[in-house]
Amino acid sequence: MRYLTSLVESLRAAGCVFAEEEADLLASAARDDGHLADLLARRVAGEPLEHVVGWAEFCGLRMEVGEGAFVPRRRTEFLVEQAAALTRPGAVVLDLCCGVGALGAAVAARVPGGVELHAADIDPAALAYARRNVAPYGGAVWEGDLYGPLPASLRGRVDVLVVNAPYVPTQEIGLMPPEARDHEPLVSLDGGADGLDVHRRVAAGARPWLAPGGHLLIETSARQSEATAGALASAGLAVRALTSEELYATVVIGSVQAG
Repeated sequence: MRYLTSLVESLRAAGCVFAEEEADLLASAARDDGHLADLLARRVAGEPLEHVVGWAEFCGLRMEVGEGAFVPRRRTEFLVEQAAALTRPGAVVLDLCCGVGALGAAVAARVPGGVELHAADIDPAALAYARRNVAPYGGAVWEGDLYGPLPASLRGRVDVLVVNAPYVPTQEIGLMPPEARDHEPLVSLDGGADGLDVHRRVAAGARPWLAPGGHLLIETSARQSEATAGALASAGLAVRALTSEELYATVVIGSVQAG
């Protein structure tokens, strides 16, 4: 159709590699021609497609996202796969630094019989989306810094703790694609001087919250995995690291040893 051809041409001129697919998504999201023109203008200006259409596909699910929210990455699906394999029906799952709640929701969706799901983040804008994304799984959402806002009733009960905390070194933020550095919150990207400030804080505070035999899974990079693993080991966890070459993803898993 002519309007789709025009959309594709505009998107391609703006440097969108998958212009045809993006044109279909924009057209599907638009309420009318005027709204479509607004969506196109936002995308051509460099706003992430997921922010423009209001959702991101993650683990086969549609997660609500929008302006000011971190967009779930496909590589993080590897963390979900590993976490789901460790999660029994009825387990307590905590998505810390949850952003829009994509990890917790995706893990819950994969466990027959469901889980007791909790999600926490410091960013109120992200939590507005997280509440909607975890609602189908009965998830509870807590606002605050790391473990600070969690109810005392969770102490010693978390079976699976999933974390996609920021791990980009501060000096490398400027090297990120404009879609990320200009449109996603800095708090979701900047991991401090070596990228691992939040990883160390998560690891240091994990043991009182983990159940006997519980697991902490953190996404990191291949070059940072040894340091992330060291932080978990220093917290008294038994550590292993896994990598997906297909997704360019690395996950460090720390487990509370039985006995």
